[in-house]
Amino acid sequence: MRDILDLHTHTIVSGHAYNTINEMVAAAQRKGLELLGVTEHAPKMPGSCNSIYFANFRVLPRKRDGLTVLYGAELNILDYEGHVDLSEEMLRELDLVIASLHIPCIQPGTKEENTRAYLKAMENPYLNIVGHPDDVRYPVEYRPIVECAKEHGILLEVNNSSLKPESFRGDPREAYREMLSLCREYQQPIVMGSDAHVDISVGVHAEAQKLLEEVGFPEELIVNTSVDKIKSYLNYFKEKR
Repeated sequence: MRDILDLHTHTIVSGHAYNTINEMVAAAQRKGLELLGVTEHAPKMPGSCNSIYFANFRVLPRKRDGLTVLYGAELNILDYEGHVDLSEEMLRELDLVIASLHIPCIQPGTKEENTRAYLKAMENPYLNIVGHPDDVRYPVEYRPIVECAKEHGILLEVNNSSLKPESFRGDPREAYREMLSLCREYQQPIVMGSDAHVDISVGVHAEAQKLLEEVGFPEELIVNTSVDKIKSYLNYFKEKR
């Protein structure tokens, strides 16, 4: 399978990652990627940058020797009503936006509460991707999540980092099998994300690809194969709303 983009990566300003933007860009170029997303953890993640960092992305070039580099945030969903830690005014200026559940920012609730947190977050008009909807500590009902993603034109991520043996989110394979079966049923696209916190992990989706192959997930629903295929999902390629 052709795999030419990675939209979920972090640099040193996220507080627990280990490379600069330039080092992550260089890694993406070495691996032949065409599109890279730098999505720093939003301010409520301990040790991450504050909101002014995201306000200054306008100074950064989006074209780097044949590589398109987009700048955005991995938002923290803060409560079961889907509130996040950057304002809509700020989100309007970002190239792409991921939203995720993280233990430092929201404690796991019931299956109903966790599901509602995702559903309410997906009502945000600037959200592009739901990040790692696989954490076994946050049990959810996948059918309404897939239905909501389809309704709002949001991608669901298959997170390569979650699938590694050392993942602290638990074994997500059964959760992903359920989610992917529903994505096939609803013809809902997914995106593979490395969740790279170090340059050697940029563009690495081996575990995600293995799982997708195991379940026979259709390639036409995997947006990593084409920049054109993903354009309709990302704020950068849309008209400003």
